[in-house]
Amino acid sequence: MKEQRDRRTYGQQCGLAVSLDMVGERWTLLIIRELLVRPRRYRDLLDALPGIGTNLLADRLAFLTEAGIVQPLDAERRTAGYALTELGKELREPVLALARFGLALLAEQPGHLPTSVTRASWAALAIESMVDSTRTLVDEVYEFDIEGEVFHVRISNGEARTAPGAAGADATLRVVTDARTFFDLGGGVIEPVEAVVSGAVSVTGPPAALPRCLFLLGLGGRPSGDRVLSAAESAGR
Repeated sequence: MKEQRDRRTYGQQCGLAVSLDMVGERWTLLIIRELLVRPRRYRDLLDALPGIGTNLLADRLAFLTEAGIVQPLDAERRTAGYALTELGKELREPVLALARFGLALLAEQPGHLPTSVTRASWAALAIESMVDSTRTLVDEVYEFDIEGEVFHVRISNGEARTAPGAAGADATLRVVTDARTFFDLGGGVIEPVEAVVSGAVSVTGPPAALPRCLFLLGLGGRPSGDRVLSAAESAGR
């Protein structure tokens, strides 16, 4: 693979170094972030990655395609879009771990990036990185609409899974807000109660479900009176 050979490498027989040879260049992991949510068209990637430039995006996609991490949806039409290969999907856990690491840093320094940009497309992966299955309390479904980017978190038998799209009639709680407010909440710039009271966040569903949702995301303490249900108890609800 000539293009890979022409690029700088660490030249180390180390798994981490080899991984960084593949995905350590600027913008690469952010492209993968977008494709972990769903396949994206070229124009959608440009919009979700402000500042990348079309030539650089094309270069990164070409390299990732050659490396077997990304595949075009139509080899004849670049505009048809791109998706991760099975190899590329293996990057989900490393990317989520890095996102959790970054969110912890933001929480320690709330508001330290006041001029940073936001995109609704980043929200689903952010939620997935925030979800902590050890904090599940009951089987519920939380639906999020961040400026038209709709996804949901389903809790079943102590496991919480994030999935794209609406939850439909299964939704216990529906949360609607804009991208800036969403990331300000995640970064600790504003408190959840403040966001709801001000109208920046709209919540529909049983009042008791909201503190459970916040607890799952690490945005609130454990609700008083709640306890973790066993799988058998959950099945009998």
